[in-house]
Amino acid sequence: MEKIHELCVQHKFRCGYRKITALFRAEHKVNHKRVQRIMQQEQLQCRVKVKKRKPTGQPIYIAEHLLKRQFQADRPMQKLVTDITYLPFGGKTLYLSIILDLFNGEIVAYSIADKQDTSFVLDTLSQLPILPGAMLHSDQGSVYTSQLYQEAVKGKGIVMSMSRKGTPADNAPIESFHSTLKSETFYLEGANLHNDGNR
Repeated sequence: MEKIHELCVQHKFRCGYRKITALFRAEHKVNHKRVQRIMQQEQLQCRVKVKKRKPTGQPIYIAEHLLKRQFQADRPMQKLVTDITYLPFGGKTLYLSIILDLFNGEIVAYSIADKQDTSFVLDTLSQLPILPGAMLHSDQGSVYTSQLYQEAVKGKGIVMSMSRKGTPADNAPIESFHSTLKSETFYLEGANLHNDGNR
């Protein structure tokens, strides 16, 4: 028991009973259960907290940056871009998910919800027809890198492209659309409040 205490002190109580058992066995024959029991009785347990690993969750699929800022398209539904933005509505925030066609800037699919999750963007994607060979570009948001979303994209025959991390300019057309939309939304909301105040 004295030797076990000595080893614990020597290693500044950083070792658990398995490590202490291994060190003790270098000089003596001993069962690890006995070492564990003695350490518990004498309160010699390891005092270093083991860091718990965070759960990794669903697999992450990050596609290559295939669009490469080539924002021109030769035909409809050839190159599509998607993203999520927020819209103030009364006293709460709503989220808008859209898919924009780079051929003519048309919004070909959209969804509005009070939270942004994978089912939210899947609802937007489900509005597209089967599009073999079409490209869909997004950022690296978790809803887009999820396994469910990637499988749904492949099911449409679409090739996925993703912006480089921290590079919103890789998806400039949809960023511009969102900026314009918010400006007009805030303007109209401000105008309505002004008109209400004058009534």
